[in-house]
Amino acid sequence: MTLTSSIPSRTAVARRHAGRATPRWVLVAAEIVVPVLLVAWWWVASADSTNPFFPPLQSILARLVELAPTPAFLRDVGSSVGNLVLSFVLACVIGVVLGAALGLVRGLAWFVEPTVHFFRAIPPVALVPIFVSLIGFGNETRILSITIAAVFPVLISTMDGIRATEPTLGMVSRVYRLGRADRLFSVTLPAASPRILSGMQVSLMTAFVVMIASEMLGSSTGLGAATLLAQQSFAITDMWVGIIVLGILGYVSTALFTLFRRRVLRWYIASQQQEKNS
Repeated sequence: MTLTSSIPSRTAVARRHAGRATPRWVLVAAEIVVPVLLVAWWWVASADSTNPFFPPLQSILARLVELAPTPAFLRDVGSSVGNLVLSFVLACVIGVVLGAALGLVRGLAWFVEPTVHFFRAIPPVALVPIFVSLIGFGNETRILSITIAAVFPVLISTMDGIRATEPTLGMVSRVYRLGRADRLFSVTLPAASPRILSGMQVSLMTAFVVMIASEMLGSSTGLGAATLLAQQSFAITDMWVGIIVLGILGYVSTALFTLFRRRVLRWYIASQQQEKNS
């Protein structure tokens, strides 16, 4: 498995069936070689560019090195990353708690679920102007916008994961006389964790998109605001610097979450691989 791939890694059983699976070094090489080739192609293709909207990659990287140590650039990166992390954590906590409640209490779900599906059908970016109008342009508006947009994938996946739990697990829990809290934290949530973490991965990308959109609407800090300001000021090289840094942040956040997901679901990935190879 590579950093951002969802392809399960091979277990000891899988390694005995090496002929059936793609070698790990091929996946790792593809993860590294493909971006390097794309950057090399961009470098060569833009080397002699005189188009003001597509400057040479060499100029963009030189500008990135120039901007990176400046306080304004570090403040923009820190603001964006801080809002993203805080909002994503809040969305995960709220989504898991509400999703568990709706998944376990059928009566509550009958009343609340239609409202949840109504609001999750609204494009997340469309909510940003509403929050700006109601709360203003402060940092709390961006955190609220990102959190609300990112909470629905976690909520829905938690609810579905708990409802899809094997009935035999509940029977075994009752046989061992586990209390409700023990059943929830030791049986139900671990069994639903593959779906919950898949929802969190979708939520992370949603949070990233809404983070950029919220910074572009009236904000003076953040990478989204800096990128938009550079475009409006015709500082095209600075605009490309912002786009590249946003891409790097998106890749790093996805890679870190994939590592976290792989660590938490190691038991699940191993069982799936063994079942596949049996």
